[in-house]
Amino acid sequence: MAENWPDIVDELQQLLKLRSVPFGMKMFEKRADMEAIPKIRRPSTIHTLDQIVGQASRLGWTVGITADDLVGAQCRAVVGLGHAKTDEWKSGKHMTNVWFSTVEDAGAHQAAMNCVPDGRYEALAVAPLASGRLDPPDIALFYATPGAMIYFINGLQWSGYKRFDWSVVGESACADSWGRALTTRTPSLSIPCFAERRYGGVLDEEMLMATPPDYLHKAIAGMKALSKNGFRYPFPQYGVQQDVRAGMAASYPDRK
Repeated sequence: MAENWPDIVDELQQLLKLRSVPFGMKMFEKRADMEAIPKIRRPSTIHTLDQIVGQASRLGWTVGITADDLVGAQCRAVVGLGHAKTDEWKSGKHMTNVWFSTVEDAGAHQAAMNCVPDGRYEALAVAPLASGRLDPPDIALFYATPGAMIYFINGLQWSGYKRFDWSVVGESACADSWGRALTTRTPSLSIPCFAERRYGGVLDEEMLMATPPDYLHKAIAGMKALSKNGFRYPFPQYGVQQDVRAGMAASYPDRK
């Protein structure tokens, strides 16, 4: 059964007060399948993948790319476009004395990244979730404040509790979000890196969640349950000098 993406997006926006467009990402084994998406845009110049993602989240565009549309191997490697993971790429030489002190440090960074394997996919597309053009997307993504992110995570943990452990590779943090979500098929929270903020339009206070779409239903149901208990985003400030018992008693009657 097809998802009602406009309703899902509306619920996310109401619960999390999102300021940008929730969007999807889908990988394609054949370029022609990507190009067949209605109203898809194709880049006329070279971009970073951060820019392509930004065009979906900031402008609401549907955009499709191949390896040739991306500026270099670092962007291609994360999503497995082309054959980017050469020995040269794995060495990290291009990042030595730029982001890392030694070639050993740079190589360790490359090895730590979550990347889609090379060789299977020819193309990728991003589009606003509400458009339904990627139905279903491989992953759904949205930018939000840290407060909204913990509320989303609280929603995921409302039932069937699971601890989440996320890592940070630093620069190339797209490997922590869309790279990890595509490869592990689990929700993946990241702190967007320099490139995402410089080229992708990510704001200083934003984090990125990438997740297989099924988890959206679980999180929304959980956040609605939390809302009934009086826990809603944005969280109201109580005050650093107030007697805490009155506030706590709203949730825990024995704290009066």
